[in-house]
Order: sequence, then structure tokens, then C-alpha cells
Amino acid sequence: MAIISYLTESGEERIVRPNTPLPVEARRPLPADTLLIFATTVTTATNRDLMENTNTETPTLDNCGQYRKLVWFYFRTGDAATTYRILARTTDLSAQPLGTGWQLIADDELPGGANSWGRIEIPSAGDGYYDQYRIEVYRTDGGNYTLTSKLIGVRG
Repeated sequence: MAIISYLTESGEERIVRPNTPLPVEARRPLPADTLLIFATTVTTATNRDLMENTNTETPTLDNCGQYRKLVWFYFRTGDAATTYRILARTTDLSAQPLGTGWQLIADDELPGGANSWGRIEIPSAGDGYYDQYRIEVYRTDGGNYTLTSKLIGVRG
């Protein structure tokens, strides 16, 4: 019969017995919240966010300072070349931007073709903690199509 043992933090060896079982640490999953679910008709109009808002000062997402990362899941029905821009900024205690304009976080072509799923992490590396985000999409080729998005915020 094999003897099972483990080392404690102090380096002491302990044998596993019914009265001294293996120590187990319960881990909770990272808390995440759904922030937005929206279907967008992707057109050639620039400065248009996921919610089809063209006012460049209006955020797509607000009150996001508690999230270290956003994850954007999407399903696209068309394969038209599509550019996306992710902009971010911080706000003061009264939810007013600290400065004018936005900080560009990402500017790239949306991956995937017709009837495909995609995932983009915001920011792509490190942590974010910005208060407001604006996510713009516009096609540079082909015809209009529907882009269904789900954005979640990850805390912790």
C-alpha cells in the first residue's frame, strides 16, 4: 500500500490520513458581468459605434472602471472587410471625461468571414480599468451585414 504525503508551507512532511486529509483551497471563478448585447448593421459610415451612435463623444460603454478587461464576442453574417477601432478614456467623480478626446486602444481589421464567431480582448495585453469605451465598426469593402456583439467585463 502506497503512503501519500505532502509538504506544508513550513516544509514539514505530513502523511495523509482520515483525520489529516489533503488541504484543499476552494477557488472562485473570476466575476464577470454582461455589459452589452447588440446587433449592428455594419455599413461604410465611419465614427459609428456598436450601438449605431454617430456622436463621437458618446461612449459605447460607461462605468467600466471596475473591470480589468473587457471581452468582445461577436458573430458576423458577412465577409466584407471591416475595420474596428477601440477608444478609451477615464472620467472624474461626476462621470465627466478628464480631458478632451479618446485614447486609441486598438485599430485593426475585424477577423473572420461570413457566419463566423470572433473574440477580442480589450485591451489585448495587460489591464485596462478605463471608465468609458467607444467601439466603432465600419466596412471598407463588400455589402452591409449584421454583426451581433456581446461584451463582458472581467473584474479581479
